[in-house]
Amino acid sequence: MNQIKEYKKNKRKSVATGLIMLALVIVLIVFFTGQGAMDIDFVSTQKILAGKIFKWDKLLYGFQDNEIAVIMDIRLPRIICGVFVGGGLAMAGAMFQSLLRNPLADPYTLGVSTGAAFGASLALLINILFALYLPVTLFAFVFAFVTLILVIFVANRGGGIYSSNLIIAGIIIGSVLSAGISFIKMTAGENVSAIVFWLMGSLASKTWVDVYIIVPVVIVGGLVAYYYADDLNIMTAGESNAKTLGVNTKSIRLTYLVTGSVITAACVAVSGIIGFVGLVIPHLLRYWLTSDNRMLIPLSMVLGGIILLLADNFTRLLFVSEVPVGVLTTLIGGPFFIYVFITKEGKA
Repeated sequence: MNQIKEYKKNKRKSVATGLIMLALVIVLIVFFTGQGAMDIDFVSTQKILAGKIFKWDKLLYGFQDNEIAVIMDIRLPRIICGVFVGGGLAMAGAMFQSLLRNPLADPYTLGVSTGAAFGASLALLINILFALYLPVTLFAFVFAFVTLILVIFVANRGGGIYSSNLIIAGIIIGSVLSAGISFIKMTAGENVSAIVFWLMGSLASKTWVDVYIIVPVVIVGGLVAYYYADDLNIMTAGESNAKTLGVNTKSIRLTYLVTGSVITAACVAVSGIIGFVGLVIPHLLRYWLTSDNRMLIPLSMVLGGIILLLADNFTRLLFVSEVPVGVLTTLIGGPFFIYVFITKEGKA
């Protein structure tokens, strides 16, 4: 009875926390959309957003066309991408940590991000050398998916699609692709800065095309992950226990591998490599709230969106020359994760 009461208490606390964070996301989106070189107050930003989204033209009277364009075409796509990239990475991190039963797993463990980085670097190199305009995002997404197929193939040939085999296969293929990226950077010569900047991770110059890529992938992936969350909870107790309780472990593992990898691929394709969001956020939520994946996965999405939204706008508003947000998340996330880990171990 005590365990049931504790579970219900944690569930209510998780739901309340999630609703508060969701409200915070909405407030932050409106607030940051008005911030920048052209400052637009909070109320005016609300009117412009409501007028454009709900087609209430009366709310747009009195605003200049350039104010509306800055809000709707420059800042809002970037902010939405930040929310969904951060949410997607954190959600994928929660999936992989539970699926692989490894607290150090993150969205990049299986080498999918390295595959995306290789594809983007290749597209940038071709564009530089031959003055073409190959779509970098498309190349990143395709190569990420090819990498996933290779990882699953190697793991399966190495004894089966199990956690240890997947991690080893991801490390091997990731190392090969990393060497390929180094070769591409060397080949780029003086034009290497474009590749390096992309690899650092940035949300600058995002458009509605990027929004249309990332939003559906993260939402659909999140719904799939949530639907099978109970089976994922059972699998964290071990392969044999899960099979005994009637879980089709192969099917669930493949479902989460594909779902988490596709989400990661979309995030990396849109923003480049942004570190530590997918590693730190699920840890914090497990430590502070719950390890139940039915709560953890949606909470990770919302908190990840908040963290990356704050980090990106910090780099956008406070630095004269914009720092790639991937650099900031790694600089802050690394020491913060060490602190949380040491504090947690000290309390154990």
